[in-house]
Amino acid sequence: MGSPDKSARIPDDARKILVRMAAEWRDIVDPQALQVVPLKGAMTNEVYQIKWIRNSSPEEPLPRSKKVLVRIYGAGVDVFFDRGNEIRTFEFVSKQGQGPRLLGRFANGRVEEFIHARSRILDSVTLAEGLNLVCVYAGEPDETCRTLSAADLRDPEISAIIASKMKEFHDLDMPGSKKIVLWDRLRKWITEAKRVSSPQEAKEFRLGDLEAEISALEKKLYTNDRIGFCHNDLQYGNIMMDEETRSITIIVSYRTIYAEAELVKEDVDVWELVVTDRTVMGRQDYEYASYNPMSFDIANHFCEMAADYHTETPHVLDYNKYPDLQERDRFLRVYLAASGKQPRDSEVKQLNQEVEKYTLASHLVWGLWGLISAHVNDIDFDYVEYARQRFRAYWAKKREVLGDS
Repeated sequence: MGSPDKSARIPDDARKILVRMAAEWRDIVDPQALQVVPLKGAMTNEVYQIKWIRNSSPEEPLPRSKKVLVRIYGAGVDVFFDRGNEIRTFEFVSKQGQGPRLLGRFANGRVEEFIHARSRILDSVTLAEGLNLVCVYAGEPDETCRTLSAADLRDPEISAIIASKMKEFHDLDMPGSKKIVLWDRLRKWITEAKRVSSPQEAKEFRLGDLEAEISALEKKLYTNDRIGFCHNDLQYGNIMMDEETRSITIIVSYRTIYAEAELVKEDVDVWELVVTDRTVMGRQDYEYASYNPMSFDIANHFCEMAADYHTETPHVLDYNKYPDLQERDRFLRVYLAASGKQPRDSEVKQLNQEVEKYTLASHLVWGLWGLISAHVNDIDFDYVEYARQRFRAYWAKKREVLGDS
């Protein structure tokens, strides 16, 4: 029995875009002869490297190739996203120079600039997990850039660069509503978690208590200041660094799904599927990047320091790696200084206290995400155990920062 045809996993509309793009790259030997290589590392999607052989000169010892990345997101996770908001988010952030340049759009996905990186780019760049789309990145290797690793988040120099970039990101004036989404999101997710969970899971994870927990937490933490445009998933795989310039790029996401469309060339740079039937399939209720308390975004970043998604047990979290007081103060001081003036010690202390409290919201968000994902996603990742760790961390941290049990 022969091995299965991996190229069959690429949707027809994505394949059409890929072939049409390759045909315009004059050095491709055969645009139809795309090679598909499955990649590992994503928690809610399938990821493939696509490459074509390029024409080589006689002086070159080995054939050159042109590579792109195709990401097919897991089915059944529609509860997590707002499609229209994600489109606006990606396009706006891209225009602000904060992420990859948009090159094209098609059903369930997009074509965007490939931000060059070393080997990890192929299995760890995530635009936002759980989107029901195909993403394509076009470009060639570059030895100066890379996606960050788990260890990089603890590096003082890199951490300081991230802190400055995060403040710049938070200060983006995103068009549209400035409404905080955190609390409504949690309420929607607890409703969905109750719907999909078994009675045993509902009891173990205390789902019956969580609505009251969310309301109480909102009352204790809600404030109108320090609200900004937040990434909400700033883990190491969503950060890229150019090692020559020491500049950081934060990756965000967008997606769109149309019922019917036709392939056209919008302009010289962008391929797009133009909608011919504007009936949008399904309804989503969530996006990652949105307006939220900035302390929540920082807290979530700190919590991600406990994770390493490129191990044999990617679901396992090590909270011994959570940044200590000195590390947090250093990060927050740089973050505040990015506004143009050195912060007072009292400002750093106050922000640290806010961030520590918002780790509770982070644990609830990703605990519920894990529990829901266990029922709607078949990616090889232990979502239930991941959720279990986040909920345990919530109850333990609550006693520490609020004094409640």
